[in-house]
Amino acid sequence: MKLDRALAAFGVCIFVLVLTAATCALGQNSPSGSQRSAEQPAPDEKHLLATTIADGFRVAAVGDLIFSSPLSLSSEDRLKSVEGVLRDADVTLGNLENTLIDFRVFRGYPQAESGGGQLSGSPAVAKDLRNMGFNMVARANNHTTDWGVEGMRETDSAVDAAGIVHAGTGENRAAARAARYLDTAKGRVALVSMASSFTPMSAAGDPLGETPGRPGLSALHVTPYAIVTSEMMQELRKIRDVQPKGLAESWNEGTQEKPGDLDLFGQHWRVGHTAGGFTYEMSDPDLQEILKSIRKGKQNADFLIATIHAHEPDIAVATEEPGDFLPKLAHACIDAGADAFIGHGPHRLRGIEIYNGKPIFYSLGNFFFQIAAVEPLARDTYEAFKMDPATFTEKDLTDKIIKMHFTEPVWYESVAAVSRFEHGELSEVRLYPVELNFLSRASRQGGIPRLADPPEARSILELLQRLSAPYGTTIDIVGSVGVIRLRAK
Repeated sequence: MKLDRALAAFGVCIFVLVLTAATCALGQNSPSGSQRSAEQPAPDEKHLLATTIADGFRVAAVGDLIFSSPLSLSSEDRLKSVEGVLRDADVTLGNLENTLIDFRVFRGYPQAESGGGQLSGSPAVAKDLRNMGFNMVARANNHTTDWGVEGMRETDSAVDAAGIVHAGTGENRAAARAARYLDTAKGRVALVSMASSFTPMSAAGDPLGETPGRPGLSALHVTPYAIVTSEMMQELRKIRDVQPKGLAESWNEGTQEKPGDLDLFGQHWRVGHTAGGFTYEMSDPDLQEILKSIRKGKQNADFLIATIHAHEPDIAVATEEPGDFLPKLAHACIDAGADAFIGHGPHRLRGIEIYNGKPIFYSLGNFFFQIAAVEPLARDTYEAFKMDPATFTEKDLTDKIIKMHFTEPVWYESVAAVSRFEHGELSEVRLYPVELNFLSRASRQGGIPRLADPPEARSILELLQRLSAPYGTTIDIVGSVGVIRLRAK
């Protein structure tokens, strides 16, 4: 008996040694949890990120929805041409950029820190969007908290009541980051929404101990660096060196400047080959949280869409190229599991890229742009434009804003992009040119979309061809529709 027990104990020891050796070998041949980033899942996780949506699945995506007034019968007539495009898709989404509140009962107030004017609209707009075919909207943008957290909550409630899934806002940062889900006949679709252009006080925060979380949006902080030559940097350093300590430097205690960088009067400077423009650095903690939300969302869905509201470099300049961080971000989101990446914010079209067989729309421009119909406006907006509210109406003020910034056709020409997927892969993108009748009065359908007439459609598509060429994207023009065909593997 003693011999039997001794042999059994010896066998257990051998088993433990073999198991330990195997575990060590596996650990050496695969990245550890600390080494593996959110955008590079372990090999055994890849099947969880597969695109499992049913064949023929279609996503219709548009840009910014600044939709202020419920639709009239004449408005509905104008929309008929484009509604078919929206309703035929399994998922139709855009970026809802204004607050939906009923001022007769609203108990909030305009924020001193707005996204460039307190945009508002009727809660009935949400039902109009649903009737048009919208079943998803992004909510993270620079106007999310124009009317405070109360306005954000009212808008989310109106969208919920209309049966539209939304993402990008929440009672804390984790909730704002989280993917939200829509079940369709072809599978479950997840949406993750973020913004790099936002007011500082609108960024959601997580709780810590007894400190509660902060309601707001999912923020991706980016730091802009103005590019100067080495000679210019020398002069800037001379200016910095003669200033009182603390006055010349931005308050950023605990960090150090990188070689070739300078913080001066709250502006970040970086040496480049030629002067001009900006380069951007993304906050790594923000990025990793967002990529984790994308991976988690895809693990629980058949298809995932990531969206961002990004003005960079500057909305007033209306540049054709996005900030240099945006392609890096889009690629990282797709590597983390996103099946489509959709940008909005600059209120104009930007190029289209196909990365690893997934569509990236760097900006889809405007779809509704009813800023001329926004009312009431806060006193702050009048003061910012040096207009007396006792004399001037909301229409007087918005007309001034339009004449200062939004008179060119680029602001009211865009596309509705429909992406089709077969066998879990993108097979085709169709681009339907849209014009917004923007310079007409609000009462005469100003800012409301319709499919563009053939000459204007060709002009819009030729612009998009030029903007997309640097990404290696070919857009064929077939009649009045642009088509991106994926090459067979």
